[in-house]
Amino acid sequence: MQQKEQDMIYGMRPVIEAINSGKEIERVIVQNGLSGDLANELKRTLMDQKIPFQFVPIEKLNRLVRSNHQGVICFISPIGYASIENVLPGIFEQGKVPLLLILDRITDVRNFGAIARTAACAGVDAIIIPQQGSARISSDAVKTSAGALHSMIVCREKSLKMTIEFLKSSGVQLLACTEKAKEPYYNSDFTTPTAIIMGSEEDGISDEYIRRADQLVSIPLQGKIDSLNVSVACGVVLFEAVKQRILNP
Repeated sequence: MQQKEQDMIYGMRPVIEAINSGKEIERVIVQNGLSGDLANELKRTLMDQKIPFQFVPIEKLNRLVRSNHQGVICFISPIGYASIENVLPGIFEQGKVPLLLILDRITDVRNFGAIARTAACAGVDAIIIPQQGSARISSDAVKTSAGALHSMIVCREKSLKMTIEFLKSSGVQLLACTEKAKEPYYNSDFTTPTAIIMGSEEDGISDEYIRRADQLVSIPLQGKIDSLNVSVACGVVLFEAVKQRILNP
């Protein structure tokens, strides 16, 4: 998908200044073999600020930007991020029963936007994504979410493993929605503090998160197709939580 230039900053000095100014950075791509004093300053800044970056062939940068990019392109997030360790106590303090959605390696931008829209409609308190291996939240994702990403809390965490351990130690049950499960999702109790984890369409939820889940649940399918689109599956499970919470306030 073609990136929109308003989502990007390029050129070594502008990228360094963007990082130092505190802008929300999705990731940075740097030309292989980039050298010189300014390039070294850029690399130090990326490492010091723990900004995700990768080295790529110059051809990839040239496909994204026709102007003089100087060997670096920075993708800017249109939204701000939070930390679940800061968000969760506030949910409890409001007297709410947390409903959280963890997305493991959902990389399709439009799927991500559709999930965010559904999550907002279902009253999800926060979406949790990994810092790496997730869809880049671009203007296309915001558009697909019908603007929901501007109001939805999104927590981008360095380690989903540590995040899951934090949630469980805080009294939040973890439900993993996977085709490997035999128990249907509607037999689970969603009226308690709950985090639902959904995995990529390619290979589902990572095994290490499956092992840490309190329950494995599945969506019974009746037709000849053996899987749902992940955004549709999110809607099915989330609105079971909505139904249970309405019937059992």
